Amino acid sequence: MTRMVARRLLIGVFVMWGAASVIFVIVRAAPGDPATVFLGPDASKEQIDRLTATLGLNRPLYEQYFGYLGDVLRLDFGQSYRLGRPAMDAVLERLPATIDLTLTATAIAVVVGLALGLIAGSRSGGVVDRVVSAATIALQSFPTFWVGIMLVLTFALGLRLLPSAGVGTPAHLVLPAVTLAFPFTAIVARLTRSSVTEAMREPYVHTARSKGLTERQVLLGHALRNSLIPVVTIVGLQMGALMGGAVIVENVFAWPGLGSLVVGAVANRDYAVVQAVTLLIAGIVMVLNIVADVFYTRLDPRIRTEARS
Repeated sequence: MTRMVARRLLIGVFVMWGAASVIFVIVRAAPGDPATVFLGPDASKEQIDRLTATLGLNRPLYEQYFGYLGDVLRLDFGQSYRLGRPAMDAVLERLPATIDLTLTATAIAVVVGLALGLIAGSRSGGVVDRVVSAATIALQSFPTFWVGIMLVLTFALGLRLLPSAGVGTPAHLVLPAVTLAFPFTAIVARLTRSSVTEAMREPYVHTARSKGLTERQVLLGHALRNSLIPVVTIVGLQMGALMGGAVIVENVFAWPGLGSLVVGAVANRDYAVVQAVTLLIAGIVMVLNIVADVFYTRLDPRIRTEARS
């Protein structure tokens, strides 16, 4: 187990270096000059040159790159010229809101997805199975922003049951969390359905039935436990993807998290904030992947020997 975690951490170092390098190239390849954007079109050339030198953008690109990597190794993610404060401080200030949204969406997706998958898997080939399968395909097909807009029109403007945007009460979290959970719910449901269908055909299920256990006991006590192994893995992987997907949802619902912060940073060419958000999300995804691998190893005895080697 220790060796497996050590290997994952070593791979994670290269992943973080790759993420840092890619975002460095992307933000500087984007059109627009940070100094011009910040000072406005009426700024003089001297003012623009002065701010460009202050930001270090007048240096050769390779000097900027190696200087940036050196700062990251020292956990210095630069200053946000737009916010007038360290970039990582601004990012960490917004992080709790994104975590709240992501965890709530994950809980909704796991509970609803497991329930749908269990119902469909236990009735494989039946009408319920077909209905659930069609519903999950539809959930994955709808664009997230469209789902958010439809939910606002229905539950906020039409029925007036929930607030359409903002933050402050648990009710404000419902619509953005449900919107973010839509495609994830479909993934969990389809994976659970497939795993349960396969598990219900295994010999140990037939043995459990022959002992006189009810169908519910067989499903929940035997089939579900083995079906959770791939589900746990996909939940760990998808939580990181949800944080990335929260960018769209947070802007639709004016949720004060990392999504709205990074959109504003991109619009204003605030390199430090964009880089800090990217590296933080990459680090979180890396940790979640390692945690998912550990859980997977614990749940599946067949790969414990391999993990020790």
